[in-house]
Amino acid sequence: MKKWFQTVAGDLELSKDLNLLLIIGGLYSLSIALSNTFVNVYLWKQSGEFIHLAIYNLTVVILQPLAFILAGRWAKKIDRVIVLRLGVTFLSIFFFTVLFLGENAGKYLIVLGGILGIGYGFYWLSFNVLTFEITEPETRDFFNGFLGILNSFAGMIGPISAGFLITRMEKLVGYRVIFAISLGLFLTAVALSFFIKRRSAKGQYHLRKVFQIRKQYADWKKILTAHFFQGLREGSFIFVISVWVYVATGSEMALGTYGLIASGVSFISYYLVGRFLKPKNRKHAILIGGLILYAAIYIIVFDVNFTRLILYGISISIAYPLLLVPYVSLTYDVIGNGWKAGEMRIEYIVIRELFLNLGRIASILVLMFFIIVFGEDKGIPNALMILGIGHLLIYWCIRKMNLPHMGKKENFSARSKRRT
Repeated sequence: MKKWFQTVAGDLELSKDLNLLLIIGGLYSLSIALSNTFVNVYLWKQSGEFIHLAIYNLTVVILQPLAFILAGRWAKKIDRVIVLRLGVTFLSIFFFTVLFLGENAGKYLIVLGGILGIGYGFYWLSFNVLTFEITEPETRDFFNGFLGILNSFAGMIGPISAGFLITRMEKLVGYRVIFAISLGLFLTAVALSFFIKRRSAKGQYHLRKVFQIRKQYADWKKILTAHFFQGLREGSFIFVISVWVYVATGSEMALGTYGLIASGVSFISYYLVGRFLKPKNRKHAILIGGLILYAAIYIIVFDVNFTRLILYGISISIAYPLLLVPYVSLTYDVIGNGWKAGEMRIEYIVIRELFLNLGRIASILVLMFFIIVFGEDKGIPNALMILGIGHLLIYWCIRKMNLPHMGKKENFSARSKRRT
């Protein structure tokens, strides 16, 4: 595996921890790809109401930033890898609880959403901090691009495999099988985490200070605003589209086919972007990706059928790598150039996630408002046309950024002295 990563990376030097983090990220993606899409469909089937699904997802994005704040504090006191294990544990509890509740799961939407949100918060806090610490500017585009490849591969085999199992077995048995597989993948990720070098943080938890420095650090303010707009699209699209695929076809297998095709295109796109995109072209890639993402909405917003959903899936699978690979790398570069970045790296990650989830909360609240006022048939398409502009607005936020340190080795101590 290590030799394969190195072959793909070319002349870049990859550390043991970077390789392990890629594998853990891939296992997480496969587990989520197997189960999470079908959890939304499973819960929707119990009530048939999008508003109930919105309440569930709203609970997730409310608890997730709260978990980030707590996980950040604990990451200052204990090792980040332990926080990652806690996140995986909560995710395991979530899938076990859904399995245990069975057809009564729809009655406990807030409880389930809360458990999942806590799991996401702990997992992603630790994973993002480890990404920031383990990668350098010259390896970040490769890391993000290759992680995108793994995510795409998981998206290819996960939903189609889960859809096949669910349609070939009694419904509850099929769900039990895929939840059990997900649990096994999570446990494997926990085992691998023991091989990552322990990384303790020192100092106090200065969350408010890092939040306030956006007034002096213009690039930090811009990237936080960009993350709010990113969440504005993600909050609703992340569950509405998958359920629309199921509604249009009435088949879990069709949902798996959608995931296979979209992720197959995404797999190729992530490889090409991660391998060939240069830092100087990041802004242009973000603009093109944002334009395609917004234009793709109009493929499905006026007429939803399986063919249009497939075309939509192909379009966004080309666009997301163009936008996310340079955008994530740019975000870490902004953090890396910030005040006391080495000491305050956890606080930077937490604040970033707060803005991202504020955008997601706003997104779901807008969707719920449109459903209540206009009904599902008119409310959902109109809401998506408004919320879908979020990724395009990312370029508006970052268009004037100019980080002269890009491509150079980061020096935490020197950078901290400059910013104090």
